[in-house]
Parts: sequence; structure tokens; C-alpha cells
Amino acid sequence: MVVLVKDAHHSVYSLNDHLVLVTKYRRRVLTVDMLTPFGEPAGERCNAWGGRMLECNDELDHVPLLVTLPPTTALSEFVNALKTGTSRRLRAEFPDEVKRWDSKPALWSRSYCVMSVVGTPFEALKRYIKGQAGAGA
Repeated sequence: MVVLVKDAHHSVYSLNDHLVLVTKYRRRVLTVDMLTPFGEPAGERCNAWGGRMLECNDELDHVPLLVTLPPTTALSEFVNALKTGTSRRLRAEFPDEVKRWDSKPALWSRSYCVMSVVGTPFEALKRYIKGQAGAGA
């Protein structure tokens, strides 16, 4: 198993999280055309917060992500920034698709799921996230 270890000024860490974002009312808002471009703004948000997106698999009503973030990151603030940034970007690029489901400015549900990943090989997690394709369909 390969463990991704990062270092900061006075620390060494390996903090990896499995994060699941769910669309508002669990509606199948995300179309196939929207699924591919989601990864770019999500990766940009991770990088902006000093982290990295390791894996992303888009579904029509939720998005599972595997991310690594520094210990100084407040997960709730990161998730808020991630949801805000991706919502704005997808609404700007695909206004008609999103508007047909909901005219309100929120694409994502207020809730989210985040689980700390400890001791599980990354390849197994990546296979799991990729294997979610079609699981909710």
C-alpha cells in the first residue's frame, strides 16, 4: 500500500477523506455532459485549499470524491467552498440543465458525508469510487 505523506512547516501528515456531495432534494440534476467538467473546478478548489483531489466519480444525483487536505483545513469550510464554487461553475456553463430542475441558486443539498480514510489502500478506494458509476441509477 502506498501512503501519501505530505509535510508542512512543522508537521508530517497523511489525511485523506472520502467526501460525498448530494444534489438538492437528491434530484438527478447532473447530466452526462455536466459530469466530465465537474472534476476541473473541484480539483481547483482542492488545490486552492492546499489539498489535492485523488479521485472523482460523478453520478446524476451525487458526487463521491477522494481528497487529501492539510491538517489546518476546517472540513466544513472546505466543503462549503467546494459546493459554492462547483455550483456557480456548473450553473454558468449549463444554465438550462440546472434551471429545469430548480430555479433556486443552490445546486447541492446542505448536507454532505465525509469519512476519514484510514488503513485502506488507495487503489481499493479508487476502485470503489469508480465502481459507484451507475449504482444510483
